[in-house]
Amino acid sequence: MSTTIDGKILWQPTEENIANSNITRFKNWLKVHKQLEFASVQELWKWSTDELETFWAYVWEYGGVKASTPYKEVLSSRTMPGAQWFNGAHLNYAEHSFHKAIPAKPALIFQSEHKGYAEISWGELERKTAAVAQYLKDHGVTKGDRVVAYMPNLPETVIAFLACASIGAIWSSCSPDFGANSVIDRFKQLDPVFLFAIDGYQYNGQLHNKKDVIERIQREVPSIRETILYSYTECFGITELPNTTSWETVLDRDAELFFEQVPFDHPLWILYSSGTTGLPKPIVQGHGGILIDQIKTLMIEQNLTEHDRMFWFTTTGWMMWNLLLGGLVVGSTIVLYDGSPSYPNLGVLWDYVDKSETTMFGTSAAYIDVCMKFGFKPNEHFQLTNLHSILATASPLTANAFTWVYENVKDDIWLASTSGGTDVCTAFVGGSPVLPVRAGIIPTRALGVKVESYDDNGKPLSNEVGELVVTAPMPSMPLFLWNDKGNERYLDSYFEMYPGVWRHGDWIQINDDGSCVIYGRSDSTINRSGLRMGTSEIYKIVEAIPEIMESLIIDLEYSGKESFLPLFVVLKQDVPLTEELKQTINSRIRENLSPRFVPDAIHAISEVPKTLNGKKLEVPVRKILLGKDLDSSLNRDAMANPASVQYFIDFADALQQ
Repeated sequence: MSTTIDGKILWQPTEENIANSNITRFKNWLKVHKQLEFASVQELWKWSTDELETFWAYVWEYGGVKASTPYKEVLSSRTMPGAQWFNGAHLNYAEHSFHKAIPAKPALIFQSEHKGYAEISWGELERKTAAVAQYLKDHGVTKGDRVVAYMPNLPETVIAFLACASIGAIWSSCSPDFGANSVIDRFKQLDPVFLFAIDGYQYNGQLHNKKDVIERIQREVPSIRETILYSYTECFGITELPNTTSWETVLDRDAELFFEQVPFDHPLWILYSSGTTGLPKPIVQGHGGILIDQIKTLMIEQNLTEHDRMFWFTTTGWMMWNLLLGGLVVGSTIVLYDGSPSYPNLGVLWDYVDKSETTMFGTSAAYIDVCMKFGFKPNEHFQLTNLHSILATASPLTANAFTWVYENVKDDIWLASTSGGTDVCTAFVGGSPVLPVRAGIIPTRALGVKVESYDDNGKPLSNEVGELVVTAPMPSMPLFLWNDKGNERYLDSYFEMYPGVWRHGDWIQINDDGSCVIYGRSDSTINRSGLRMGTSEIYKIVEAIPEIMESLIIDLEYSGKESFLPLFVVLKQDVPLTEELKQTINSRIRENLSPRFVPDAIHAISEVPKTLNGKKLEVPVRKILLGKDLDSSLNRDAMANPASVQYFIDFADALQQ
């Protein structure tokens, strides 16, 4: 395939596409009911951010939000942090997940490496959710209690979440490909009272028994009173774990689904940052904020309807699982998959798209890159008759990857590259079904999200690369970080660089026409196919190996290039970097964190570049390795060991050759 020029138009919406799109329906509703008319998406975006309170009030009305008590005001103030949305309103997220339910219609479709294809009706989903919710209530779980899950992307996980949300308990989950240390570092911060767990799972053709990890979680998170175990692979018996009840026992009861009414800002779930500096940040997001954002994002912008079947290839450790749940709010069928995207071959997901009659397929840009790299052509093997949209996220989608979709999947499909973040569980920028698809370009900023590009001094930029910032509140922004006294971590994480302005940590260019290009992370967070991990978590594992003194790991994914993750290690004196030691490093990371964070290369260095106060210079080294000039990357006078950067200058030169 020849190289595609950035900006080349690959798809144009027809008049019928435009007329039948959800965003056009919303614009028509605004015209008829609110006497507002907008000539373009950019004009609508500007109004939605200028008249922020009015816009979100209209989303509430248009989306049919059901509140047991009405709100008194839309937004307390535009000050960040601290903005409060829809004060006075009481509602329940899970109630909206069922308000468009048709009992006999499929609510969930599921397939995995380990189990075959299955469909779960809305009626079955409601019955099982009611049973689990009743069990939790009968065993003392109340509004505000934390319930955690160590589960893959299964119907049972969705049911457990909905049950927790329905009674006002706070949900948090980790995917079972996370090792024990990663899970415990997250869960122990929450003092959870219940654990949902899986006995094992299958990935890439291999079964993984999780008994040892569950035992460690039970032992090292002592607040957990009871574990509910789903015997998915039958790796071990339930009697082998203390204080554990089977999933089947929990379901064995008749119950009626009840929805605890909670304030708009009552915590719904806790997601996690990557843990770049210490323990991962527990990010608390609310019932109302997530609900109204998902209505806006899925129903208005991403063109999802109750007739659609939405499949996001995701794990429960990625925010896209949480966004996928929003499909239920819209009334669509959500499609779940657990397993490797390339086992037994690269056709497995595309085959599932066919079998499940998926209409909207979401995946990572990295997966599309892999298909392209290996010359895979889905349209030569599968019908893909029902598929009308592909959404890609987690990293920038290259111009060539855009072209690959239109040449090798379907030429009449809507392809939307989106970019957002776990911290807000939504998109900042994305596609629009009423705008052309241009290779390598994201057409628009998200409605109601005042995204700008800033230089280092806080000056707005146009047609230049700068820091992605949000200059007005969003409903899905974190309520707070769990156990964050005085909001110190919250302020340091998002508002330290530009007080009162949210800095997200991505490089962005915003063009005069409102279109955008994302150039990757501006900080040191590692992002591998959508799974984010902080460098500190890797350092904990690597530097526990006796032969290693220090380490530095750098994620070189940038501007859509193939991800490359080198690890640099400082060894004890006279210790060589042998293949055996490399294998030890890789296995420790694989077992304790995730296989996704195994480095692509390991190199020995004499010292790690540091600041005067001893902090590793991750971001400056990353800039050097990405080819930026030395003077704009760091200040040697602020370094404790300025000579140490020469190795990385030479390494960068070698990378460019």
